[in-house]
This record gives sequence, structure tokens and C-alpha cells, in this order.
Amino acid sequence: MLGTMMNSPLTLSALLHRAGRVFPGTSIVSRLADGSLHRYSYREFYLRALALAQGLQRIGMARGDRVASLMWNHYAHLEAYFGVPASGAVLHTLNLRLHADELAFIVNHAQDRFLIVDEILLPLYEKIRDQVRIERVFVVQHSDHALPSGYESYESLLAGNHIPLDAPQVDENEAAAMAYTSGTTGRPKGVVYSHRALALHAFSIALPDNFDISRNDVILPAMSMFHANAWGLPHAAIMTGASLVFPGMHLQPESLLELLQDERVTLTGGVPTIWLAVLRCMAQHPGRWCLQPGMRVLIAGSAAPESLFRSFDELGIEVIQPWGLTETTPMATICKLKPHMKDWPADRKYEMRAKQGLPSPFIELRVMGEKGELPWDGESAGEVQVRGPWVAASYFNMPEVTEPWTDDGWLKTGDAAHIDAEGYLKITDREKDLIKSGGEWISSIDLENALVAHAGVREAAVIAVEHPKWQERPLALVVIADADQPSPEELRAWLAKKFAKWQLPDEFVFVSELPHTSTGKLLKKELRKIYKDWYLTPPKT
Repeated sequence: MLGTMMNSPLTLSALLHRAGRVFPGTSIVSRLADGSLHRYSYREFYLRALALAQGLQRIGMARGDRVASLMWNHYAHLEAYFGVPASGAVLHTLNLRLHADELAFIVNHAQDRFLIVDEILLPLYEKIRDQVRIERVFVVQHSDHALPSGYESYESLLAGNHIPLDAPQVDENEAAAMAYTSGTTGRPKGVVYSHRALALHAFSIALPDNFDISRNDVILPAMSMFHANAWGLPHAAIMTGASLVFPGMHLQPESLLELLQDERVTLTGGVPTIWLAVLRCMAQHPGRWCLQPGMRVLIAGSAAPESLFRSFDELGIEVIQPWGLTETTPMATICKLKPHMKDWPADRKYEMRAKQGLPSPFIELRVMGEKGELPWDGESAGEVQVRGPWVAASYFNMPEVTEPWTDDGWLKTGDAAHIDAEGYLKITDREKDLIKSGGEWISSIDLENALVAHAGVREAAVIAVEHPKWQERPLALVVIADADQPSPEELRAWLAKKFAKWQLPDEFVFVSELPHTSTGKLLKKELRKIYKDWYLTPPKT
């Protein structure tokens, strides 16, 4: 008879128990709304997460019920990340930056039963209170203020619970968490994450060739815990025993730099706009902050410009660019160089590092053209599709929505890309953001990254605008970095170093700011509406 292996479930409960027992003294630091720091240990976190699980069961929560969270990044949100799934319920992280109407739609569509909310965010909940069917609301307080009628203290939910040795047993394929997409078109769609998917994703991103997470790390998630599982960093930290530092609502450069320095952070991450602001702040105050040598910065959400890599390299800080979607839990690829690439010329290495990278183990990629799958040659561009054990196979409670998935089980991402012979993915654009001029394609992302590399440009967006002769032409919207505004001629000459003349924007429009989605992505849909007739009937100056 052949030998067999134990069938031990991959659950967040298992990670929680191990963390509390094996790493009891590891620290978790949170900056609260008033700017003060809250500190406690893994052991305290472990006991409170179990108390949360027991409290939810005590108030009548049923298996699979949705418990919503409306919180910033801090210790109580981490407790919900593990305590809610350990109870057999599903944590639904709500995006606090959404419009009230959209937030109400999401709560109702998810059929959230309970809510855990920051006291400082109660005014936001009040806007939707009469539109949703939340049964009980528990408030995380960091003040002595009396709660308004109808609200209960989060601490009362945890108090007086008998903590058993083991949390309730859950199956690895049961739902543990859910989040809604932040796409720029259509209604948000719910993605449900199983315990198994989250556990495997945590293992994946912790690998040395991915984020290289260990118990020696101090991790500061500067991305939102309410979006895409905070890129999996809380799960991977608890799995490995890494210390955690949460910035709360304080994402200003000075506050982040203070935490990065004082807590000796070794790994952090966030969208490009956060790090561009941090770099500007450091340039304005040279020598004020001393960061850990070799600190790693994860940059995702939108493509990181090459200038970010160069600027951080000068500071001895490593930039790592991953790629993924809400539907991929979210990390599907991560970019690090292979050994033989270390000897390449600097420019070639930067070009490679700015790609989205190699697929994680068990993640499969393919690029599809009009006639089928395209070769991995770095030239053939099409839509990138993905499948794997932490990739969604459907949306929550939307059986009629089947379009993002192919008949043979791949997720269609909507990203135009190619894969080179080394296996590195490069996103050239969102398919809807590509510019087709005179029958030829122009990448808006490449133009934007090149513009941001100019010292006088803080942010840039390039959009397709209808043109009477060429079908579409690129229009550049530019936010300047300081009072010395570069001229259109200067920017055009700057771009001409890397792009053919026909690829250059016909015009440059200088604006004070650009619109973004709730998760920091450029809202190009709105820009296309505003400037759709620019080349047909340009405004008079």
C-alpha cells in the first residue's frame, strides 16, 4: 500500500494559533487617530482575536455571515483580519474612500450583518445608516466620549469571553474574507477569498524571490487594509512572526518617515503617489531621517516610473514592483532580477526592474491575441490572462456576470501586455487606455512614466483623444512639481529621447491635480470625458 499524507486544512486560524504560541513577544505598533502610538504583543493580539471570534458567536453570528469593517490600518483591524475568519464568519473590508451611495450598495449587496467601525469614521457610517440593514455596530474607541445611541463598544464585544484552547474548526475552502473591486466602470463586484487562498498567497509572497518576509522583518503596510487584503502583508507577517507597524490614518510623508525611522522598518509598501511624496519630502529635508539600510519598498496599484527605482537606489533602498488584481488576492507576479542579470548595464537592469515580473509559483500566465495565445518573445502584445489557486473563479452573488472568465477557466484581466523570453510580464497599458493613432498603438503608461521622470513633473496622465485625421492622438495632462513650470517644448524634447515623433503627445495641458480612484489609480475615464473634444474643438486661450 502506498503511503498517504495528512489532510491538514490551510486556515487563518492555524496561522493565528501559531503566532500566539511561537512569537508571543513580537510587537505590533499602531499610530492612532490622535497621533499617539499603541503597542502590544502578538500574545495580546492572539487572545483578543480569539475573544472577537467568541464574541461574534455569542451574539448569534451564523457560519458564513458577513462582518464588515470600516477602519484605518491599526491593531483592531488586524484582530478582525484573523478573529472574524476564526469564528467561521467572513470579514468584509469596506473602502472608506467611496461615495456614500456606492458604500451603501456594497453593504447591501454583501448582506453585511454586523459592522466594526472606527469612532472617527462614524460620520461616514451615519451617511448610509438609514440605507443599510446592519444589525449591530461596534465602535473602536480611542477617546472617552460617550457613544451615540444605537452603537456598542468594540471592547464590550471582546469582554468576558472564555477563550478556548482552539478556535472553531473551519474548512480551508470556506470563505474567510471578501472585498469589492475598485474598477472605474460599472458597479463594484465582490471577490470572496477562501482560507486556503489567503494561506497559499501568504506563503507565496513570503518567498525569498518574492518579498522575502521573515521573523527578522519589521513591516509597515502603507497600502489600505480595506483594499485587496493589504496586499497580503498582514497574513504573511503573522505567518512568519514579523513585527508590524500600522500608520493608521496618518499617511503624510513626515508621519510615515518618522515611523519608518523610529520603528526600524525593513519592508513597506504602497501606491506610487505615496512614495513620490516621501521622496520629495526627503529631498526638502536632507539628512533629517535615517532609514534602515536595504529597506524594501513595494510599489503597486499603478506602474512605478523608472525614476522611483533610481531615486530609491541612491538612498540604498530597494524597490520591488509586483502586479495583481483584487481578483488575484492580489499578488500574481513579482519583479526581481535573475542572477545572470546582475551584471547587465544599469539602464538595462532598470528597464527590466520596471516590468511587472515573473509569475509566482502555481500562478499561470498567458497573453492572448485575436488569433489565440501569443509567444513569450517580448514583442507580441495582447491581453494577459491568469489562473491559479488564489485567483477568483466568480464574483459574489453575481451568477450572471461571466465575461471576465474564459470558457477554459482563465481570468481575463483587461491589461494589455507581453511576456519576454525570460518569463517577465510587462503591462503596456489597460486595454481601454491604449491609444490607437493612425492604426498604430501608443502606450499611455510608457509616456506617463517618462514624463514623471522629468524633475519638473509631479504627476502625469496621458489619454486618447479623438482626432479628425489620426483617429486618436495622445494628450498629456501634467501636474508640475514646483513653481518652475517646464514648457511644452521642453517636455516634448524630453520624451523625444525615448519615443518616436508620432508617439509624442500633440499638446500638454498643465493642471493643479488629477482625479484618482479610491485606491490611488488615475481616473482616466473622467479625464476622457473632460477632454474628449480637445483636438476637435480646442478651448480658446
